[in-house]
Amino acid sequence: MSQTESIQPITKQWTTICPLDRILPNTGVCALVNDRQIAVFRVGEEEDVYAIENLDPFSKAYVLSRGIVGDHNGIPKVASPIYKQNFSLLTGECLDDLTIKLQTFAAQVVDGQVQVHG
Repeated sequence: MSQTESIQPITKQWTTICPLDRILPNTGVCALVNDRQIAVFRVGEEEDVYAIENLDPFSKAYVLSRGIVGDHNGIPKVASPIYKQNFSLLTGECLDDLTIKLQTFAAQVVDGQVQVHG
């Protein structure tokens, strides 16, 4: 690259994943956003959606979108379907091992469509 060329930062943007009604309440789906697997969860019957990376750091498998959705003392969480570690959907922190933290992504519903910022 020459000195006259500038490096353009990668701009994150909202990506539409699917209609909200395609995600059953208290379940998740996996979406490929910018070459990353992201687990998107719908918590409850309303429009509460959360997004975290889909890689389970304990099993090294991309399975968190298939985890069990629930709450831990009022904190929305998902339990890995393999070894059952619990992860906060708000912060990505492992509730069973505080040294582990997943990346989280902003998620929203606009005009009935689930979107992730990543």
